[in-house]
Order: sequence, then structure tokens, then C-alpha cells
Amino acid sequence: MCGIIGYVGELQDAARVVLNGLKKLEYRGYDSWGIAVIPSGSTAVSIEKHIGHISGAETMLPKGSLAIGHTRWATHGGVTEANAHPHVSCGGDIIVVHNGIIENFQELRDELSQHTFLSQTDTEVIPHLMEEYGKIPLEQAVSKALQRVKGSYAILVFSTREPEKMIAVRKESPLVIGLSSNGFFAASDAVPFLEYTTKAVDLDDGEMAVITRHHVEYYDIPSMAKKEKQQKKITWTAEAASKGDNAHYMIKEILEQPSALRNAVVQDKQKLTAFAKEVMNAKNLKLVACGTSRHAAIIGRYLFTKLGKKPADVYIASEFSYFADSSDADTVILAVSQSGETADVLDGLRKAKGKGARILSIVNVMGSTIDRMSDITLYLNCGPEVGVASTKAFLNQLAVFYLVAYTMAGKTEEGAKQIKDAAHVVEESIKLNNEKMKMLAQTIKKFEHVYFLARGVNFPIAIEGALKLKEISYVHAEGMPAGELKHGTLALIEKGTPVILINPTDYTYSDSLSNGMETKARGAFLIGLSNQINPVYDFFIQLPTPSNELLYPLVATVPLQLLAYYTACEKGLNPDKPRNLAKSVTVK
Repeated sequence: MCGIIGYVGELQDAARVVLNGLKKLEYRGYDSWGIAVIPSGSTAVSIEKHIGHISGAETMLPKGSLAIGHTRWATHGGVTEANAHPHVSCGGDIIVVHNGIIENFQELRDELSQHTFLSQTDTEVIPHLMEEYGKIPLEQAVSKALQRVKGSYAILVFSTREPEKMIAVRKESPLVIGLSSNGFFAASDAVPFLEYTTKAVDLDDGEMAVITRHHVEYYDIPSMAKKEKQQKKITWTAEAASKGDNAHYMIKEILEQPSALRNAVVQDKQKLTAFAKEVMNAKNLKLVACGTSRHAAIIGRYLFTKLGKKPADVYIASEFSYFADSSDADTVILAVSQSGETADVLDGLRKAKGKGARILSIVNVMGSTIDRMSDITLYLNCGPEVGVASTKAFLNQLAVFYLVAYTMAGKTEEGAKQIKDAAHVVEESIKLNNEKMKMLAQTIKKFEHVYFLARGVNFPIAIEGALKLKEISYVHAEGMPAGELKHGTLALIEKGTPVILINPTDYTYSDSLSNGMETKARGAFLIGLSNQINPVYDFFIQLPTPSNELLYPLVATVPLQLLAYYTACEKGLNPDKPRNLAKSVTVK
């Protein structure tokens, strides 16, 4: 979940370049940060570390042409300046930042007992281990050290002995190289260097980039055999990754959803057909995802069953790894992930692939680890999503599932048309509910508990709406199938308890309305989310009517996103950076 960025090149204020890059990596989640630079004309290193936010920070570090930086999410050791990265060797000449987990760090630390450790982190063993190999070329020391290391990592290293060289390596943690006319970058993703270049190279597991001011070379880590890498063009712009005139990224990304949905339809038809065929022909189909992506997968399972007559199982990714051994050559795993780097998903995919399973994926980031591991990938095409709480990526995940399901039924063009039509309905939903959700948020902020109810294809929207509210406004919220209400939760309903009933006039309408009335009879403040008003509702959220009732999840999601956003704002919270959470969960 940490973010790393390094720069080496012609620009002489590398520390400021890295600082600005770290600010663009804040969405990954962090509790502390730090930067190291080699000052121009010096062979010493200058380092600064801080606890807390980086947003308004400036750096007093001296100018220089090479710097590395890090935003840390504490895993080993508490939130202290000493535990913040970068970390250095005893001699102070090897400097490291690291994203990931070194599993055998305690064993290595015991072996290095003659070294002086200044932190509690697993990362600090890396520069000390490299120091053991003496004054050999930096890339060789990195290769030798990493052959002793077990775990996952994206690492940047430089040495004061070779002050114009930066080493970048990865294993199971994302790292991308940016290529500009003014120098070179290495970062957790492309967002922090988009203002300088859209040319990039993805590092694969077990690869190293040796970067100097004038060129980059790529190597296999164990053998140090030189490798050729393909350059790619990033299609996102720096402007797309900024929040513009909006108060927060989250509201910007909610408002972008109509155009994002239209982009979701733009798929390679040959790949889409092949993807749908794989799903149809799978003897065992397993959908694997976490959090919001899992809610999309639950709707995907429903669509596959309804339109393609194809049953599937949905697994929470962190649990799937315990069942992955049951996969075989007759198994198809469909992974869903915005970032394409989710550690729990990747762990299960590796195990299943080792058993012969085929891998399909729906991701947003081309060239991500899940993408490269997959036999076929479909992309969300929603552009960068910076807010921690997923909004437009979720809607586009749903759109891709609709496309696949309609393609399974031999109705690709019909599915594409319905999603395009739904983009207009989503736009209408935003207009209808933006101001109204501001009003409702003033009520919801006062409560400790909120319940979301729905049935059928709408049920995953209940659990998604609850997730949004609790993750950014810190209101305890629970989503459930409305039919389960009497099996326990009804005991928690008392006078004034907010209950949000997702109740469009589809095949679930009457049954869901009955459940809402049960809560009303116990004193609930009943909030109806529907395209048809009913006197039983204490507060009514208007849904426009889509062309097909199966599309209600796309429409119903939007006002719940707005409600969560405005509730967080009413409580004085930053919806882009909820406490304890990160955008890309790259460690288990």
C-alpha cells in the first residue's frame, strides 16, 4: 500500500520532483513519508522524514539530480520517524525505499547482529545485507542481497559511491519506469510522473532496472542477464489524474461516471467474444475479488446466470487462497481488481495457475501484474481513479460484466446500446439527487448505525452502499438481503433508526417493500430509493428508469455514493483519504 518514486536526470531539483510525486501517491494510503537526495557536487546523502500528511509540505533538502521518496503504511514497527523510509546502511552509503514485506527479515536481522539497526522495520535489513557484499557495483550488490530475501518488494536503491545511478527492482509489488527527455523515473504507478512523460516500461517480477541520467538497462535479477523491454504509452493525462475545480477526487470521479460508462463499452470485440466463450465453456467458474470489486463480481455472477445460464461461485480473495488448491485445468478464475495489483487476489491466482487454471481478469490498469498474469483481460477504460473509495471503477466493472453477459447470450450490440443508454440515466440520477443527498447527509451524520436493504440483483448495491458510508464517514453501516432482516437484524431496529431500502419497480419490488414496512412498524426512519414514490417512505430518493430493469444497480449506486460523500463532508472528514485505508492493497 506504500508509494515509492525515484528520479535521476537533468533536472537539478530532484527532491522537489520526488516530493510532488509523493503528493500524487497519497491515495495509496500512508502514515509517514521521507525523501533522500544526493546534493550536487557532494558524496554525502541528505534525508528528511516526517509523520503525517504530505499535502502542504515543502522540502528544505538541497538540490541534486537524483532522489528517492516513500510514503509508508506501517506493517513492521510503529508510526515513527525512525521507521519511516528511506533506510540506510551502517556506513550511510546505501539508501533504500521499499514497498512490500520481507518475510525472513528477523532471520536476516539475526545474521546481521554486528550491524547497528535504527528502526523496527523489515526494510532496514536490505541496505545492511547489501553492505555485506563490499564495494562491488551497486547492481551486483542488489542482485546478491535479493537472492537471500524472501517476500514481496518494489525497491529503489542508490549509493553515494555511484551518485548518478539508481536501481529499481520488483517482485510481486508494482513498479513502472517513466522515460522522459529530462531523465528517468521509477514509481509505484504512472500518476506521479505523468506531467513529465507518458512513455513507460513495466517491470516484471524478478527484473531490475539500472537507471542513470542518460539511459536505462534491464536485467534478470538472479542471473544478471540483460533483457529487452517494450515501451508503452500511458493514455491517461496529468489533468485526468488531478481533481481540477472539485473539492475532492471522490466527487470528481462520481461526476465522471456517465462518460466513464461510455468508455467501458469500447472493447476489443475479438477479445470480448473470446472472454465470453471462456466463461461459457468453463466447467468450474470462480470469480475472485476484494471489497467493492467483490460486490461487482456478485452482480456479475447474477448476470452470468440470468443472461448466459452459467452458474459461478464468488470468492473473497483473502479466503480464496485457502481453496485455490482445488483448481485444475477445468477451472477458469475471473479476477476483478481496479489496480490489478491487489495482493490477496494475486496470491490466489498464483496458486490456482500453478494447478493449471486459466485466468481471466477485469482490471483498470493495463500492464498491471494481474493483467500480465491473465490469459485474457478486459479493461475498465475509466481512467485513473484516485479516491480511496471506488466509484467510477465500480460502475465500469458492472458495465464490463453486463457486456460479457450479453455477449454470452449472443447479444453484444444490444448490451452495448443499453449501457450507453444507462450512461444518460446515470447522468440524470446525479442531477436528481446531488442536492437532495446533501440534505439527507445532514440527518445521517447524526446516527451511529444505518441499515441498507435490497433483494435480487440490487442486494450487492445494499452492501456496496453500506461500505461506502462506513469507509469514508465512519458511520457503522450494514447491507443485507431484505429477506434476512427477520433472522436477527430486525432486533436492532428502534425508533429513528435509518433504513435505506433499495426498491426499484423490478421483480423484487413487492417483497422488498414488505420488508421496509416491517422496519417502519418498529420505528425505523425509512428511506426509499426507487423510481416510484410510496407513502410508506419517510424520505424519497428518486431513481430514473433505465431501459432494462437489470440496469438498476448502475442507477441506484450513484445516490448512495453521493450520500456517503456528503456525509463525510458534513462530519468534516476527507473522503479521499479515509483513516487506516488505502487505494491499492499491495500487501496481505
